[in-house]
Amino acid sequence: MKLILPFVALTALLSACGPGGVIDSDLERGLVGAALGYGAAKAVNGNGDRGALVGGLAGVFCDDARVCSRSR
Repeated sequence: MKLILPFVALTALLSACGPGGVIDSDLERGLVGAALGYGAAKAVNGNGDRGALVGGLAGVFCDDARVCSRSR
């Protein structure tokens, strides 16, 4: 299970960035990241709550880590 958690975080982080910068606020990125983190964790029979937490945090902080560009 511990090897799957980075996969879930990466999936949520990349999907929370959104194509073309459509998702432009931390709240939106956090919600998308949480939803996709939950789905990714459940897809690999993992803990959905943990996946949602990791995905939500990844979505909120992806622009601070300069993975997603912050829209102005």
